[in-house]
Amino acid sequence: MSKPFDAPGYNRDGSIVNPEGRGEFTPGPQHGKARPAPGGPFLIGEAMTGGYSKSGPDILTGCTIAVDKGEIAVIVGPNGAGKSTAMRALFGMLYLSSGAVRLDGEDITDLAPQARVIKGMGFVPQTHNIFTSLTVEENLEMGGFIRKDDITETMQQVYDLFPILKEKRTQAAGELSGGQRQQVAVGRALMTRPKVLMLDEPTAGVSPIVMDELFDRIIDVARTGLPVLMVEQNARQALEIADKGYVLVQGANAHTGTGKELLADPDVRASFLGG
Repeated sequence: MSKPFDAPGYNRDGSIVNPEGRGEFTPGPQHGKARPAPGGPFLIGEAMTGGYSKSGPDILTGCTIAVDKGEIAVIVGPNGAGKSTAMRALFGMLYLSSGAVRLDGEDITDLAPQARVIKGMGFVPQTHNIFTSLTVEENLEMGGFIRKDDITETMQQVYDLFPILKEKRTQAAGELSGGQRQQVAVGRALMTRPKVLMLDEPTAGVSPIVMDELFDRIIDVARTGLPVLMVEQNARQALEIADKGYVLVQGANAHTGTGKELLADPDVRASFLGG
């Protein structure tokens, strides 16, 4: 896999990151309020236990996921392990009976998903993540809906990151290839100038070549200082670029370490990486 961020003259502009959150935009209805919680990783879901309803079964059990600035953290594991569920829990789409979610020194456990976007979460779901009838550029403009400042510079940064999107900016997003649609979805999340980027299986259904290209772009985003957390089925390839990895089994942490440590772990290799 190429490393475009190492090339001379490559864009390392970190201004696509927004260290201050969403400015003066007023958030929509919330379940509660954020509370100061200094210290610890930049984003952490700590000891999360819960499911999709208060009376339903727990899908996560004591699950902890964290990512710091400039890191790529990857969640892997077998089908049904709770990988996407853990991501949704961080985003406020799960009922947690215990545990906490903290972002940039604040406890946001009680905030609704839309309020977490205002706080700086950029979340890209696996499916239904673009407006197919809108053009590429209109999709990116929709990503800037929470901003009151000029989005022109950020849009240009997205086009620099994904040049094919500039070429196809007037084309309906629904006419694009799978890999190009994923670029639109990631680009739209970046238009919010998030504090953390969360990707749920960004390479699902794309060719190996497109997967490598998407991973290169994800690396480039992380090099700006933006934390990236992603769920991936392509475990080996994802761990190769990961600063931190989490292997989940039945909604709980089974193995945690750097990407290199997990790739070298005999148990992880035998159970999840095909030996």
